[in-house]
Amino acid sequence: MSIPMQVVSFLSSRGLKLATAESCTGGQIASYLASVPGSGACLDVGFVSYSPSGKAGFLGVRQSTMKQYGLTSEAVAREMAEGALRQEGCCADIAVSNTGLADGGAHGGSDDDPPQGTQCFAWAFRRPGDQFVTFAETRRFSGDRNDVRSAAALYALSRVEHYFDQLPRIQRDH
Repeated sequence: MSIPMQVVSFLSSRGLKLATAESCTGGQIASYLASVPGSGACLDVGFVSYSPSGKAGFLGVRQSTMKQYGLTSEAVAREMAEGALRQEGCCADIAVSNTGLADGGAHGGSDDDPPQGTQCFAWAFRRPGDQFVTFAETRRFSGDRNDVRSAAALYALSRVEHYFDQLPRIQRDH
């Protein structure tokens, strides 16, 4: 069974909905899910916010976070995922986000840039009272621009169940 199929099966079996907040992957996380029959029951919304202004304006990522940690950072990925869940029309239980550098040209190739293929992810879980439990990771993928983007999208999906299982049992069951 493919990763997207596994995620749709997992979410559907628990009555959970997913939102995506994507930068580098440009909508591929949501697209992979949408390719699975029955995904409409578990895919709520998908945001693509490539620019800093989009991250700030649509997902509520703070300018100070982007300046202090950089666009390719777990801090930005966390704020993207939590920001997706905060959107008025979002009724998802889980948000997955991605921000990264697929090739050397995105930030001008300065010495301060992370290495090519660096991807930051976050998985935010909605809790009662507009609280979140959020996990984040940084990984590096090889290949050309689109290889990195595809691998990152599949990786983001592959960790949904893993992080759900990290939630305290009482939170998973309610």
